[in-house]
Amino acid sequence: MSNSQDQHRAQRVRVEAPGRPGAEPAPVDEPTTPREPLPPKPDQHGPAPTSPTGLPLGVEPTYAAQQGAYLTTAGGVRLRETDISLKAGPRGPILLRDHHLREKIMHFDHERIPERVVHARGAAAHGHFVANGAAESLTCAAFLREGARTPVFLRFSNVVGSRGSMDTARDTRGFATKFYTGEGVFDLVGNNIPVFFIQDGIKFPDVVHAVKPNPSNEIPQAQSAHDGFWDFVSLHTEAQAHTMWQMSDRGIPRSYRMMEGFGVHTFRLINEAGETSLVKWHWKPALGVHSLTWEEAQLAAGNDPDFHRRDLADAIEAGAFPSWDLGVQVFPDTEDQMFEGIDLLDPTKLVPEELAPVQLIGTMTLDANPVNYFAETEQVAFHPGHLVRGIDVTNDPLLQARLFSYLDTQLTRLGGPNFEQIPINRTHAPVNDMLRDGFHQDADQGGAAPYHPNSLDGGCPFLADDSSAAYIDVPEKVAESHTVREQPAGFDDHYSQATLFYRSLTPVEQEHVAQAYSFELGKCYEQAVKEREVACLASIDDELTERVAAALGIPVPEPTVAPAADVETSAALSQVGHAWPVAGRQVALIVDDDSDGEEVAQVRAALLDAGVLAIPVAPHGGDVAGVPAQRTYLTAASIEFDAVVVLTSAAPAPDAVPNLDAKAGYDDGPDRTVDPRVAKLVGEFWRHSKSIGAVGGGPDVLPAAGVAAGAPGVQVGEAAVVAEAVLHDLQQHRVWQRFGPQGGAR
Repeated sequence: MSNSQDQHRAQRVRVEAPGRPGAEPAPVDEPTTPREPLPPKPDQHGPAPTSPTGLPLGVEPTYAAQQGAYLTTAGGVRLRETDISLKAGPRGPILLRDHHLREKIMHFDHERIPERVVHARGAAAHGHFVANGAAESLTCAAFLREGARTPVFLRFSNVVGSRGSMDTARDTRGFATKFYTGEGVFDLVGNNIPVFFIQDGIKFPDVVHAVKPNPSNEIPQAQSAHDGFWDFVSLHTEAQAHTMWQMSDRGIPRSYRMMEGFGVHTFRLINEAGETSLVKWHWKPALGVHSLTWEEAQLAAGNDPDFHRRDLADAIEAGAFPSWDLGVQVFPDTEDQMFEGIDLLDPTKLVPEELAPVQLIGTMTLDANPVNYFAETEQVAFHPGHLVRGIDVTNDPLLQARLFSYLDTQLTRLGGPNFEQIPINRTHAPVNDMLRDGFHQDADQGGAAPYHPNSLDGGCPFLADDSSAAYIDVPEKVAESHTVREQPAGFDDHYSQATLFYRSLTPVEQEHVAQAYSFELGKCYEQAVKEREVACLASIDDELTERVAAALGIPVPEPTVAPAADVETSAALSQVGHAWPVAGRQVALIVDDDSDGEEVAQVRAALLDAGVLAIPVAPHGGDVAGVPAQRTYLTAASIEFDAVVVLTSAAPAPDAVPNLDAKAGYDDGPDRTVDPRVAKLVGEFWRHSKSIGAVGGGPDVLPAAGVAAGAPGVQVGEAAVVAEAVLHDLQQHRVWQRFGPQGGAR
């Protein structure tokens, strides 16, 4: 990252209304005076300017952007017309000689590349990682030395849906980080769930085919609520632990900024002394781990299918840079690769943090949005085999298969073997690989001898050793055995981890799990599939089984394996009961033309001072009560916000209420004083256990919205008191106690 980029970010100020599409406000009339292209917005930058072989170019990040004020062909020839084809007379046929038409249409016809089979829908951002030095005793990786600062590119994604699906589907999320280290690229390719559906990579096609839409009709999109998925996981019972996580609130995160990340597998680290350790990677979000309610997820799918990607981009544009601490659980590198009875090579198992605490080794901050989605977010290519000195893989059979699969997929998706030369994938370390030619070769390699050993090129490139930071293939001892298609005996435990996770949750979270299973299995057609999965639950937890069986109307089955009577739970697996920073949260300020401007300004200032985006929502656009209306009653959706403060005037006049269609269920009589759209919004905040404040005439709205004044998370009073109460509630994210152990609306 260049110094100019760092200086530019240091000068950034918080914006109060993110979402502007361009770098400058658009004029009403079409511009006609030629000018150079607009620069990226302040929150954007592209890949660091390096050559295909890792050489820093010493130019601005916009070096590859469009240049010049005039429209040109791809070869730079200026054009005087691009709306009308060259024809034989005004009414004649188009001429084959129209080279501009041919180039324009040819390029358009080939704009798309194959989307990812899984993780197709994603969002990404640039940032940096700073190591704290705590890993220096574990690994010789230079980017983990104290104070080392490494550029990163992080891509979040949904697993199941296509590129056009909604963000908020119940699904596993990808959490893939590319570190551009001085020793080469390191990719930490993980998920927001620490366990996986399968233990062996040979099952990848099966689990993906099972969870994808029915091949006969491509239904349902981006969902696991169908017979295929539940048929597979009820028969392939090693998937039960991951399925339990996906049915929990973890399957519908509030934001990418509020997700944990996990490396899933066990990796091996080696230090300068040659000592090895086994580790599992963890990303801990500064904002805590939070989720949507089920109803919010459904509302977002209709109101804003881009809910998660918009949230990430807006937060970065607003200067609320999300951050995560990177940590490792460390285990002795013993011959059996077991820890406290848990097989570390089994990717369907986690190690509770109470048994192996997470040691924090650095912090990642995302501080810039991409300039171009296709060039960066779509073309970035991750690979678990992108390793650096001091980090190695283990014999986890799922990880071993990924080492093949991730490279192989790029050949089709990115058109050949040179995908690492695409700017977003380029290393920041020197490259001398002797790999030549192929599709999309951007490097200009010289020399006469692309082979080793050679004398024609002076022997270059030379082999490195430990003194020159060569990669270390850890000399792992391989036990004498035979080639077999077998699993270790410890891989046969398919239920205890699901039990551990479920019983570590709070009652409200357990209720959400039961409702998720009931909904998803209720969408299945085959009764046998429902009964088989409930039989699996019987081996996990009796209470959960009874809840789901009752919802589906089927008898409670006997377990094939008795669930553990007493499980040592892990508090780290629950999302509830902590306090978290509020920076980057959004609060709706509902105002009208007669709201008290001083009260509005006071609440807004208090929220902004705490780093919270305070978004005025008014009956119409323009300035209302002294603030610019960023949403209207028509365009606002409750899922955008984490809390609401109602600052409307007392008893607005009937003519201030729009004439709404009675068919929509609204009473348009003269005695009505609350706009039904406001009542609907506030009612959703109430059902979703979000904080609600009311100032001035705001309390008049609460009864119409079904809100009980004085209930948990409902504050009525002066502006300063209400603002403080809302900020306090935001630290807990939700006010679950509002509805008792059932946790409110799903």
